[in-house]
Amino acid sequence: MPAKNPKNKAAALPEQPLALIHGEDDFAVSARARQVFQGWCDAAGGMDHEILEATAANASEATRALARLHEALQTLPFFGGAKVVWFKDCNFLVDDRTARAADVNMGLADLATELKAFDWQGVKLLVSAGKVDKRKGFYKTVAKQGYVEIFEALSIDDRDWAGKAEQLVTAKMRALEVRLDFDAQQELVQAVGPDRRALISECEKLALYVGGRRAATVADVAAIVTRGKHARAFALGDALGDRKISLLLRRLDEEIWAMRGDRNRSSIGLLYGLVSKVRSLLFARAMMDAGWIRPARNFPQFKPQLERVPAGAFPGERKLNPLSLNPYVLFRATEQARHWTRDELVRALDLLLQCNRRLVSSSLDDTFLLQQTLTRILARERTVA
Repeated sequence: MPAKNPKNKAAALPEQPLALIHGEDDFAVSARARQVFQGWCDAAGGMDHEILEATAANASEATRALARLHEALQTLPFFGGAKVVWFKDCNFLVDDRTARAADVNMGLADLATELKAFDWQGVKLLVSAGKVDKRKGFYKTVAKQGYVEIFEALSIDDRDWAGKAEQLVTAKMRALEVRLDFDAQQELVQAVGPDRRALISECEKLALYVGGRRAATVADVAAIVTRGKHARAFALGDALGDRKISLLLRRLDEEIWAMRGDRNRSSIGLLYGLVSKVRSLLFARAMMDAGWIRPARNFPQFKPQLERVPAGAFPGERKLNPLSLNPYVLFRATEQARHWTRDELVRALDLLLQCNRRLVSSSLDDTFLLQQTLTRILARERTVA
């Protein structure tokens, strides 16, 4: 059974002489494969170990890489002893044009046959790769004869990506011997987004920035951490949720500026993102008013509250059911909904609807219409004495 993101991988080396480490998290795959290769080499001793680059731009290069691997497996160490071969960054184990080429297909089939009957006495083979087609005979052979580790990339589509990212940041900062309070940790995760390589890089940069203090704050994160694409995409909605008018208008200017160089972005798209944010705030406000959920200091404390929401409390239609939202989105909305009343959020949706109509029918500048609408949303209604 393949190991998926195994928790004890930092110390353990595969016992089998044949190992495949793969996944869409190329940073984790590379780090783990290097760890295994170095560990195997240290255990084997000697100098006859080989690293074979297996990235191929076409079928011809893939065929030559397979030929080099066959030669390496058949070549015994010059001074005897053990040998470790690393077939590094193989990119033709997936179902693509290169892998479907007749020569490559035949080469992989021959390799699978060779591995089944291979005498592993004194030889270890490590294969690292990105995405892998598990239907192919090569994968099935390795999974049956050897050891497989899978590293799935963090993804915004994963309902628990933020929790996984927080665990990664906690472990890295602990290794760097820097204390990071929860607010700073959350700010870092939200600033970088679901990108393991970027999270590790920003942790290291943050550790260098704080230097001898050995403790990092939200201010430190804001000062040094680079905001990723994910954070920029949600920054406008978060500024609205936090009711920070100056920050909201600044984020709007940034989005408008970015639209000028991206044909796939539009004012209507920005507006729909804001509508989605207000809907999540309204859902959170309603659930808080019903006493089902309350703001929590961190996501692990918040998530179990959703399991206590009465069954049948909401319609089955996803658009009307807050439980269909990503739990982390609801967690953030619950924190921010404290700044809003239900009536204010209903009014905000109505103002956004009016803005939508004006963007379509009015000759006024889109930026002006959006600025005007957001300012009206955040303005507290005056009460008449």
